[in-house]
Amino acid sequence: MQKVYFDSAATTKVRPEVITKMVSVLEEDFGNPSSTHGFGRSAKNHIEQARKNIANYLGVKASEIIFTSGGTEADNLVLHSAVRDLGVKHIITSKIEHHAVLHTVQEIESFTGVEVSYVNITEKGAIDYTHLETLLNSSQEKALVSLMHVNNEVGTLLDIDRVGDLCKTHDALFHSDMVQSIGHLEVKLNELNVDFTAVSAHKFHGPKGVGFAYIRKNSGLKPLIFGGEQERGYRAGTESVHNIAGMDEALRLAYENLDEEKAYVLDLKKYFIDVLKKDIPGVKFNASCCDHDYSTYTLINVCLPVSQEKAGILLFHLDINGIACSKGSACQSGSSKGSHVLTEILSPEDLEKPSVRFSFSKYNTKDEIDYVVDVLKKFMNE
Repeated sequence: MQKVYFDSAATTKVRPEVITKMVSVLEEDFGNPSSTHGFGRSAKNHIEQARKNIANYLGVKASEIIFTSGGTEADNLVLHSAVRDLGVKHIITSKIEHHAVLHTVQEIESFTGVEVSYVNITEKGAIDYTHLETLLNSSQEKALVSLMHVNNEVGTLLDIDRVGDLCKTHDALFHSDMVQSIGHLEVKLNELNVDFTAVSAHKFHGPKGVGFAYIRKNSGLKPLIFGGEQERGYRAGTESVHNIAGMDEALRLAYENLDEEKAYVLDLKKYFIDVLKKDIPGVKFNASCCDHDYSTYTLINVCLPVSQEKAGILLFHLDINGIACSKGSACQSGSSKGSHVLTEILSPEDLEKPSVRFSFSKYNTKDEIDYVVDVLKKFMNE
């Protein structure tokens, strides 16, 4: 039995260079970065150098990068604080956002009475930009738009330039969860009308438990976590120095190797699509994951022609054959509910069939794809 990891949208394998960097920091620079002695200054240097490096990759100021425990905390920081501190009375989002945004918005709505509007979604998993403009035109209050750059389940790309320009025209704030795009796509935030973003290191071969928020300078945003004055007062608590250093190294390697690794992974995706079409009659590709101009190169989401009787054991069957993949986002894996994303875009007939997300990285091969398709074929023919 082979072991195949096709779940990189959930988390990625940490690069060996990142592990080496983190171990070095843990062993040699273990001081508290808030301490003023030499041990503390050495630790603090890793944090501030990482901040400068990350800001440089994204074309922004170092002061605009705030380290967090990951994308979920960054989303919460922005959304809660925007309502509390920036006068936001209207949030415009979509029903296919990550739950870090959806559940946070629902919570805010329940205890503040903020108006929440959901922009329409096409059957291809794209935002209805005309409807978004209508919502912005009709908004009578200070608005914040929160739309993810790359959908984590079906891979649809947001036209982030268009949304940013619409927000600027209507004097609305724009927050974009970029967890699935930073480290995979060339992004220069200084060229976009984006006020806030959320990023997580473990999506680009870095460690878990660390990420950052981009907060545009002079936004007026205030902290969500109180205590010390770490992170320029935006986020209290002793920073996770080794994780921050690891994230810095992971992002450096991601962008240094971006063109080569993107071409390699895109070739894997195209090959997987071709083999599935050839060997599994009736397979469907959800949203626009087959359209390489409108979806990320890192994943596909497929609807398989499997009977209802066998659908419930498909992922189990793949797992016992050493194959890791997802029926939705990893954050939903403990839920008995179906994918909220697919519920919005699939027909009732296709919702009855199993849909599986396969997501790839530089560590995958075409031999692994052949193995996965062979396992699928045998399962469907049993």
